[in-house]
Amino acid sequence: MTAPHSLDHGLFGDDVLYRDGRILVKDDAVLASPAMDRLVRVAVFGEGAAREQARWLIWELGQRVGVRAASIHDLYMARGRGEIHGFTVPAINVRGMSYDTARAIFRVAKKLDAGAFLLEIARSEIAYTDQRPAEYVAVMLAAALREGFRGPVFIQGDHFQVNHKKFALDPETEVGAVKALAREAIAAGFYNIDVDTSTLVDLSKPTLDTQQEVNYTRAVELTRAVRELQPAGVTISVGGEIGEVGTSNSTPEELHAFMRGYNRLLAGEAPGMAGLSKISVQSGTSHGGVVLADGSIADVALDLPTLEKLSVIARREYGMSGAVQHGASTLPDTAFNHFPRTETAEIHLATNFQNMLYDALPAALRDEIYAWLRTNAADERKPKDTDEQFFYKTRKKAIGPFKAKLWALPTDAQRKLDAAYDAKFEFLFTQLAVGGTAAHVAKYVKPPVQHRPAPQGADALVPAAPDDADLSD
Repeated sequence: MTAPHSLDHGLFGDDVLYRDGRILVKDDAVLASPAMDRLVRVAVFGEGAAREQARWLIWELGQRVGVRAASIHDLYMARGRGEIHGFTVPAINVRGMSYDTARAIFRVAKKLDAGAFLLEIARSEIAYTDQRPAEYVAVMLAAALREGFRGPVFIQGDHFQVNHKKFALDPETEVGAVKALAREAIAAGFYNIDVDTSTLVDLSKPTLDTQQEVNYTRAVELTRAVRELQPAGVTISVGGEIGEVGTSNSTPEELHAFMRGYNRLLAGEAPGMAGLSKISVQSGTSHGGVVLADGSIADVALDLPTLEKLSVIARREYGMSGAVQHGASTLPDTAFNHFPRTETAEIHLATNFQNMLYDALPAALRDEIYAWLRTNAADERKPKDTDEQFFYKTRKKAIGPFKAKLWALPTDAQRKLDAAYDAKFEFLFTQLAVGGTAAHVAKYVKPPVQHRPAPQGADALVPAAPDDADLSD
């Protein structure tokens, strides 16, 4: 596919008009058409002014019809107060073929009347999938518009993580890099940020407080940085973390040590500032699962009682929505209905959708990607790795370099993947009991209108609105 580099005037005909930096949508059905496909491709693969114009138009279309980037903070606070319960919010890492993947998510959400779900990307994923925040937001909003979804769109920065090794060498530079990413992400429309300083926990210290001290101190520092960047009318949902995923399981004592230290420090430094809405814990999973020599995934000993206990403490004693479980996508299907039962607040789902993508690829493209990995990821191969283990662990690194080809799959492969994604997302949304949560979202989440300045040339994108057109919000 030759990537489009410009937009046709009147992409949406006379149903989308422009005047004085504002967009008027006469018939929003036109947004759920192939015209949106062309628009989002310019937003991703276009260059210079055309790309910025496309991203601006997607944002403004969303503002006009009620598809707005939003914070889930107020919904989570309502859960912390016990006003809503009985569901677990899926946080879905959209890595490859992001537009089509997100379209499947919004199709299912619309079908099930689901509103409580997050679309996220981690600090590491932003790099290897070649998706900077402004692009990611444009793609997620465009997917919602394409499927006729209406309501807040929760876009999350997952694992805005402080790298332990870099921190040991130069702590201020490394924390500064996370702050810079938060600045970029919030400006783009990420109004949910998971601050991950759990890498700084030091279990060699003599007490739980001293073990968690650097974790909660830097978490407060990053919380304050996020709060200073949030736009008017938005309280960004900030999550903390007490145990790095893949390590030993978290305990109530660790949760108390972190939260008491965090709350004490935040109250002292910034009285009245909103704190955390959730807390990530470790209860037996690992990111991507543990891959065996034949390429299969090892069984996981998920500690549900610990997850339930920590969620109760998080709500009752600290007013948060509950505990968050990472690394859940490769769990067996029989595990997911337990999360709402244990009142887990949120689970993170990533690798299995990537697995489904690779399973649907034409053999020639998959072979091309694997040949690229043999050369470009060779330094990540351990001496005892089989081919299956090596490719499973490294193929995420090919998503960015092969982005254009993944966005241009043959029709039969695309249809196969669409059907698989629809079935999987419907299964997960049903098991996690988020069907019908659009009503909760409508009650508690009120994202403000946020217009952005029109870029140069925006008036040439769509026809001019008549002078008497109503462009008020």
